[in-house]
Amino acid sequence: QVQVTESGGGSVQAGASLRLSCAASGLTFSSYAVGWFRQAPGKEREFVAGISRNGGYEYYADSVKGRSTISRDNDKNTVYLLMIALTSEDTAVYYCAADYRTRATDLPTTASSYDYWGQGTQVTVSS
Repeated sequence: QVQVTESGGGSVQAGASLRLSCAASGLTFSSYAVGWFRQAPGKEREFVAGISRNGGYEYYADSVKGRSTISRDNDKNTVYLLMIALTSEDTAVYYCAADYRTRATDLPTTASSYDYWGQGTQVTVSS
């Protein structure tokens, strides 16, 4: 049984940093690209950042580019998302998702491409 679990969310002040974690089990983690998505109240789920299965490729949404870093540790079956200089615009539920990929260079950015999802972790940024 595949499980994907996010952690690391919380309530912070504007300008703070957070590191989100995504732990997966029940799959061959190194065969999966991993993406972070977020959904704010009243808005659609949007792509935030993604990393290819071997960590060689990363991609960021314009809204977080330059202040976010995604990384992975395949030995620990975990992906991390470090976000700095948080603003109220970053307030959302953050979801992690895993997508099986045969090519190491593949990195999808659409939610429909992803096979497995976590339950989400809330990030609230107050100004």
